[in-house]
Amino acid sequence: MYYLIMCRSLTYGQRVANGLERAGIPARILRSPAEISPSGCSYSVKVAARNLSRALTVLNRLRLPYLGVYVNSPDYGYQEVTL
Repeated sequence: MYYLIMCRSLTYGQRVANGLERAGIPARILRSPAEISPSGCSYSVKVAARNLSRALTVLNRLRLPYLGVYVNSPDYGYQEVTL
């Protein structure tokens, strides 16, 4: 299972992914799925479920903004995670 941390642009996605990688958390940038980004211009950073809590701690410590966190459920599609 994995989570998507949605960012408003490619630049912010790169900053988030770089910050996570420096902290030892594997992260991959991808274009946000149309389900969660109707405008199609946002990017997301994919992280494993086991790393989500640590990833959010790192992002808050580095003051890197993100738009939301989403999980892909086989039954319901992408759903925003309330933190």
